[in-house]
Amino acid sequence: MNTDASWPDAEAAWQRVLKIQTKLHQWATDDAGRRFDDLWNLVYDPAVLVHAWQRVRSNRGARTAGVDGETAHYVTAVRGEQAFLSELRAELKARRFQPVPVREVTIPKPGGKRRRLGIATVRDRVVQAALKTVLEPIFEADFQPCSYGFRPGRRGQDAIAEIHYYTSRSYEWIVEGDIKACFDEISHTALDQRLRARIGDKRVLGLVKAFLKSGVLGEDHELRETTAGAPQGGILSPLLSNVALSVLDDHFAEAWQAMGDSHQRERRRRNGLANYRLVRYADDWVLMVAGTRADAERLREEAAAVLLPMGLRLSEEKTRIAHIDQGFDFLGMHIQRHKQRGSTRHFVYTYPARAALAAVKAKVRSATRRSTNQSLAVLLHRLNPVLRGWASYHRHGAAAKTFAFLSAFTWRRVWCWVCHKHPKTGMGELRRRYLRRWWPEQDEVRLFNPATVTIIRYRYRGTAIPSPWATTALPALGLPTGLDTGRAG
Repeated sequence: MNTDASWPDAEAAWQRVLKIQTKLHQWATDDAGRRFDDLWNLVYDPAVLVHAWQRVRSNRGARTAGVDGETAHYVTAVRGEQAFLSELRAELKARRFQPVPVREVTIPKPGGKRRRLGIATVRDRVVQAALKTVLEPIFEADFQPCSYGFRPGRRGQDAIAEIHYYTSRSYEWIVEGDIKACFDEISHTALDQRLRARIGDKRVLGLVKAFLKSGVLGEDHELRETTAGAPQGGILSPLLSNVALSVLDDHFAEAWQAMGDSHQRERRRRNGLANYRLVRYADDWVLMVAGTRADAERLREEAAAVLLPMGLRLSEEKTRIAHIDQGFDFLGMHIQRHKQRGSTRHFVYTYPARAALAAVKAKVRSATRRSTNQSLAVLLHRLNPVLRGWASYHRHGAAAKTFAFLSAFTWRRVWCWVCHKHPKTGMGELRRRYLRRWWPEQDEVRLFNPATVTIIRYRYRGTAIPSPWATTALPALGLPTGLDTGRAG
């Protein structure tokens, strides 16, 4: 492949990257034992680097600097994009590139704890994005359908829909798995072994290892070595965590295949044997069991044993077993079976979880507690994306009453804010000024009303989720005949 071509624009780079990824994915799918021995030239391919830069620049974290203090805006305004990418490509091509430590920041978590994030430099982020561009289509060929987190074309609602599908079909016992400090404790040695199953290019493996071992500059300005884990917040980390956790997917997917088809699974149940299926989203997972509580307890220990070689452990406090009639929370939704109103039949329902509702209420409170030295339009501009995003995610559950409650709660908070802003103005004047049909509005900016969101049941897609690199599109892509990225090994 010719890698000395001039720098393409964003659209041409995307088209080139799509061709490369489609071919890699096709090769990986066609030969499950293939190891890719020559990927290094793709990592510093101009189109791949331009595509990686566009991704880094458009990310919300582009405004955040690493240990070198440079942001994406600084690169654009001071260094120049082409000069930055040319220098980066030269370092990669000559194998002089070395990642630097990530800058540690902590953000609050539910329950009063704090989550540690690692902020890489802009140059390191671009290289990580380039690595992910090359590696992701290869490993996507191996990932199981039961995995949904941080994968193209898949979302949390797919995981919830699968849980709803199987719990509605007698998979009544639930093992709620919680991996203790997943991103911090992944064994580098075990992860490297799983990467080597597909990647034979030692230069690529060495670069991945360099990122894992780059170290962390803490908030106390102390430099710490990283002997395990992948920095949470990095572009490459979600893919690496999926590679590591695929050991759990593979184990239970193999067991599911051994159970046979639906008729064979029914025969197993009649013989007193349990059927079970895993659903995972990143490091959150549930195991649905058609059997007894004893079966669920046995499978919990089995899952713990599978994860142990990866250096991962289950949290004793957060990993629990529940019955579908009790209900459980997963990805912001509460899933529970109960009797249908006005009927004797029982159905599985999904609702917005109480913790998710409390989180969005806290955001509304925070916005309406701020200074009143801003206009109502500014306040509404801050509230509307929060309300719209929350309602859009939860609209696939039985959320009509929750949406109505959230609408009333937000209306009261905004109205109290208006009254506090104008303490000497009468209610009638405030209504004429700020309420149009009794709903807050100013300068053509109207408060978003969650109660107007239509509830739509999310369709369970099963194994029919399309790949972004569908092989049927290959003839139209005009793939380069000189693309040589490896051989079977």
